[in-house]
Amino acid sequence: MTVLEDVRVSAQRPRRVAIIGTGSRARMYTRALGTRDGTSVVALSDVSPTWMAVHNRILTEECDRPAAATWHPGDVDRMLREERVDTAVVCTVDALHEGHIVAALRAGCRVVTEKPMVTTAEQARRVLDTVSETGGDLSVAFNYRFNPLHSATRDLLAAGRIGDVLSVHFEWLLDVRHGADYFRRWHRDRASSGGLMVHKSGHHFDLVNWWLGTVPVTVYGVGRLAFYGSANGARSGLRRDYDRAHGETAADGDPFALRLAGDPELRALYLDAEADSGYVRDRNVFGDGISIEDDMAVLVTYASGATMTYHLTAYSPWEGYRVAFNGTRGRLELEVEESTWAAPDQAPEGRVLHGVAQAPDSGAATLRLRPLWAPPEDVEVDHTHEGHGGGDARMLAALFDPAASGHAMIATPADGVNALLTGLAANRSFTTGHAIEIDDLRRNGSPRP
Repeated sequence: MTVLEDVRVSAQRPRRVAIIGTGSRARMYTRALGTRDGTSVVALSDVSPTWMAVHNRILTEECDRPAAATWHPGDVDRMLREERVDTAVVCTVDALHEGHIVAALRAGCRVVTEKPMVTTAEQARRVLDTVSETGGDLSVAFNYRFNPLHSATRDLLAAGRIGDVLSVHFEWLLDVRHGADYFRRWHRDRASSGGLMVHKSGHHFDLVNWWLGTVPVTVYGVGRLAFYGSANGARSGLRRDYDRAHGETAADGDPFALRLAGDPELRALYLDAEADSGYVRDRNVFGDGISIEDDMAVLVTYASGATMTYHLTAYSPWEGYRVAFNGTRGRLELEVEESTWAAPDQAPEGRVLHGVAQAPDSGAATLRLRPLWAPPEDVEVDHTHEGHGGGDARMLAALFDPAASGHAMIATPADGVNALLTGLAANRSFTTGHAIEIDDLRRNGSPRP
């Protein structure tokens, strides 16, 4: 029996999972997989033994499961083989996804990757080629699809309640608690994250592709670093003179500073791990070295004939989004207030910040149908502010519960590429000042999915 055959046979027995990348987001997978019957987290891979120790404490103390074996990322091929892994979950820095996805697919594993699938068109080509060559199973964790408000929106559009969709207006606001966080951590480096058009807006571009059942054709955008960064902070008077917040008196009283030492979970995951990870988590958002934008406007045309105007703001006083669809039979509007304002004394990281728990200042959510020649109708949807509107739990069930195998809402590699290409085209348009043809990106960096 070959190694590939052995791995595929083992998938019929209780699943043996490896989690590659053990940062903050990966904790969701460790907790979810560590409590599922018939599933064992058998391996963890990261550069930081401290990070992996945090995840092993989750397994042993919270989940009452055995600790997983720990491996350096340079030994992933051997890890997959020796630990007889059949499912690999990739949660590394975005730019590193491709290598781990390809290695796991070639080892015969089923692969679940955090979004974005990859960060460049060239990486997308290699991943798609590997899926084709191996016949492998790759899913992209676009959890926003599983938010009940978003699935209800798709159902209404698919049912033709507003006819053919002609245009979409989409505004996403990140508040100065959440938005600032991208500018103090590794996401501030375009080479690592692809910028917010890839890392954050990829969620939103995937939603529009999925809602409309179409793919992007052309993208034009204007983006800039307008609020964060040293020069902007000096101009607005918000800048304090420190490189990182920990141990710096200049950061005292700064609402933009992240305080690692005061939170046991942040201390364990970041401050205690600096010696072996080399990762500084609490950079000054008004410092130097930021290579991404914080204010982005994008115009997209789609194969269906629809257009979209989209704006992402990463420095808003409130957090949430508004999306409206104009159709031949009416209009559909979705508005969600994830936070009505950002309290300066609330720790700007963790469960509340990234949508895992309800913010104490969360607001309303409204889904409103406005047909032609008829009064508006509010559509009631059972949803929660927990876990990205309940999307995390539903996504995990779809990905890992046997009864939900093949769930139609799970994003495919093609879906991952289509969301990525919108963001890459926007980034290119920012620098060239021209509209970008998606097919040019496909030909020059990625094949048509």
